Amino acid sequence: MNTGNGRAPYRPGAEGARPSKGERTRARVLDSAAELFSRSGFNAVSLRDIAAHAGLTHAGLLHHFPGKDRLLLEVLERRDLIDARELFPGLLRPGSPAPEPARRLRLLLELVARNSRTPGLVALYAKVSAEATDPDHPAHAYFARRYRYLRTELTGIVADLQRAAGAGDAVDPGVVAGQLLALMDGLQTQWLLEPEAVPMEALVRDFLDRLGLLPTDDPEATDGPETGDGAGTESGDGAEAGGVSR
Repeated sequence: MNTGNGRAPYRPGAEGARPSKGERTRARVLDSAAELFSRSGFNAVSLRDIAAHAGLTHAGLLHHFPGKDRLLLEVLERRDLIDARELFPGLLRPGSPAPEPARRLRLLLELVARNSRTPGLVALYAKVSAEATDPDHPAHAYFARRYRYLRTELTGIVADLQRAAGAGDAVDPGVVAGQLLALMDGLQTQWLLEPEAVPMEALVRDFLDRLGLLPTDDPEATDGPETGDGAGTESGDGAEAGGVSR
């Protein structure tokens, strides 16, 4: 499944070549911005804060980024670029064939598992996406496009899996896609508050399994949600090198 056929346009960026010195400096700034935004939210962090954290002068930062709005969008886009390489290859190379629907669903579950190891990135998305509900926020259009695209892609994946299982359209694929996104976002918020009590991956698996969508070759396809497993307690870097949703 590629991103054609009328699917919502959404491009998180383009893959780059071997980084130059300037690109490495930009990456350091993005790492610092991601860490500070995830810790304090977009509105509470200044460019001077980010410059100091990255070991640059304010003028040095402005040489690479014209303003905080653009910096925020690049922080978000960089993480999405990492996720898109396998899950949504058509974003980076239009017309590229996507993995089979079952494989894409497994990749989505792997993304949920990875989020359990990167609390800073999860916090960044939770805080900034909430702030971005304000139409005047610089990331408002970004998140609106992002959710539109994800709903469209997930609807297609669910529909394909339903057809493969001979389930027809008894359950509207668009409804399932919206519910899955809501579940993932809601679990992330709960996990940030009490990680040991919210095994995100297991709960998402349980939701998919109840709908008959969990791939049959998945080793946990018949397992229910685990409890007391300490999911999400592993410490993770709030700003992964090279790495945006949820």
